[in-house]
Amino acid sequence: MIVEQIWTANSYRNFNYLIACPESGEALAVDPLDHEKCLAVAKQRGWSVTQILNTHEHGDHTGGNRAMVAATGAKLLAHKNAGQRIPGVDRGLGAGDVIKIGKTVELEVLDTPGHTMSHVCVLSHTDTPALFCGDTLFNAGAGNCHNGGHPNELYQTFANQLAKLPDTTLVYPGHDYISNNLGFTLSREPDNKTAQRMLGQVRDQDPKHALVTTLALEKQINTFFRLHSPTVIGKLREAFPDLPENPDEKTVFIKLRELRNSW
Repeated sequence: MIVEQIWTANSYRNFNYLIACPESGEALAVDPLDHEKCLAVAKQRGWSVTQILNTHEHGDHTGGNRAMVAATGAKLLAHKNAGQRIPGVDRGLGAGDVIKIGKTVELEVLDTPGHTMSHVCVLSHTDTPALFCGDTLFNAGAGNCHNGGHPNELYQTFANQLAKLPDTTLVYPGHDYISNNLGFTLSREPDNKTAQRMLGQVRDQDPKHALVTTLALEKQINTFFRLHSPTVIGKLREAFPDLPENPDEKTVFIKLRELRNSW
């Protein structure tokens, strides 16, 4: 499996992706908003885009669909419940479905509600797993729930699915928000030395060559995985004095998401 992370350089800081089979040259385009850049990379690499995956229905992820389909004839894949909000879906996806790309690549579909209720992530069946996570999981952060989502569902996705993936899993999100997210982590956990070091490394990174984190690293730098940290809980109590003495994970997660909304 070959992965090309494509930096759009737009105001939303989107990443697009091409996932290719090295044997056949067939490729899947993930959320190809900048269809021109995606097509240019595919042409340069000698790949044929045969499928398009939308992780969810927001326009900054679906906006390139029409042009990509017109240029390639690719089939459009999205969550099985997103069809009314994403025109032209050819295949509706559910948990456990497998997307095959060419001869050698298989991606497993995860049903990951929270950012929206019709969101999918896909996990590669490779020796080192790769997670293409749209707007559910960001480097050092979590998606918001403003436009069709719910924080309760996002917590369940994090706790019951993402946290249980192998620590070696590579994380490929839909946007480059790592610097801001690390800033939020440090506002909640100022003694997090790994996050401090990481912020120094990525503050001025070139998004064309962005750091690819692992789930193990996320568990060290991402507040939304650090729900038992005494510092996180202590700082949270400053904002929410009525927080229970030993708050459960869900309460901590939802309060953190609430704070992040206005941070």
